[in-house]
Amino acid sequence: MIPLRTDIMIFLEDNKEKILKDWEDHVVISGKDPFKDFIYHNGETMFKLLVQSLVVPMEELEHPLIPFAQKVAVERINAKVNIGEFVYNVNIGRSIINKSLYRNFPNWEEIHPTIDKINHALDMFLFHAVTYYTNVKNQIIEEKNEYITSTHHERLTLLGQMTSSFVHEFRNPLTSIHGFVQLLRSENPQLPYLDIIANELEQLKFSISQFLMLSKKEIIELEMTSFSLNDLIEEVLSFLYPRILEVNVDIKKNYVQEFKILGFKDAIRQVLINIIFNAVDVLKNIKNPVIQIDLNKTADSIILDIGNNGPKIPEGLLDNIFEPFVTTKEAGTGLGLYVSKNTIEKHGGKLTCQSNNDWTIFTIILPL
Repeated sequence: MIPLRTDIMIFLEDNKEKILKDWEDHVVISGKDPFKDFIYHNGETMFKLLVQSLVVPMEELEHPLIPFAQKVAVERINAKVNIGEFVYNVNIGRSIINKSLYRNFPNWEEIHPTIDKINHALDMFLFHAVTYYTNVKNQIIEEKNEYITSTHHERLTLLGQMTSSFVHEFRNPLTSIHGFVQLLRSENPQLPYLDIIANELEQLKFSISQFLMLSKKEIIELEMTSFSLNDLIEEVLSFLYPRILEVNVDIKKNYVQEFKILGFKDAIRQVLINIIFNAVDVLKNIKNPVIQIDLNKTADSIILDIGNNGPKIPEGLLDNIFEPFVTTKEAGTGLGLYVSKNTIEKHGGKLTCQSNNDWTIFTIILPL
């Protein structure tokens, strides 16, 4: 051991109380920190390790240093304080020790190797403490997210079961009402308000269909067939024609060719109804409303773009637009796009949305 290093060790030991007191006067400690009394004790432990670092090889020093760093990291996690406060306090101690050594050993070249060893020990301590802190924090966050996700899925499953049971019971009398409205219309064609009643019933049936599409059983029981996507789009436009005419929407179509896909026709029909109906609905107060439907393909996919020149979807809402119960409509269920996305993904495809001040475009990508 070189004489200077011995002198430094003796100096540090002799001035331990003064250095630690100076450090205690400058550290930042939250008043609510339940481990604040441990902080001063940890300072003493770290001071001993720094003195040891002057004579012990770093690989040997790591045996006591790493567990100590992890212990301090756990205390900081349980204290629920910002890790930056801890890093700041360690560096305050570093600064106080370095200044004390510079004042008492003015020869920089001689003292520099020793200060490097002290700094290296502090850097290793910070590295292991912050790394362990980060890993444990991430694990806690991941476990919380898993619990929230699991709970959310369980609630959705329960809600789906309750809703499916309710809707099935509700659909039977609705069918009867719809039949009697048709009967009244045929026997009394001049009877007022029948069109309004029929329209409201159609809207109610539409909402019921959205709820039923949440049930996997409903999807599985459908028969997979080969059908023309072009013809299905025209069928949906005919179905929605009264609403399209009411809003006076200009439907523009661009089909490169006829495309046939293998899938659940009724499910895809419901997706198209959801997207086009929503587009018509947002255009009701727009001057010169337009819906643009483009059907194209790549080497292995069919690409269907359904765009409208309605108002831009806010960015915050756009990020969650496919989540259940997210809607901008006062009477909306917030299920249409959620159901649509699930349906397209069950077909091995993707449903995305982009929106700016000019156009909002829903893109459906299906495998050829």
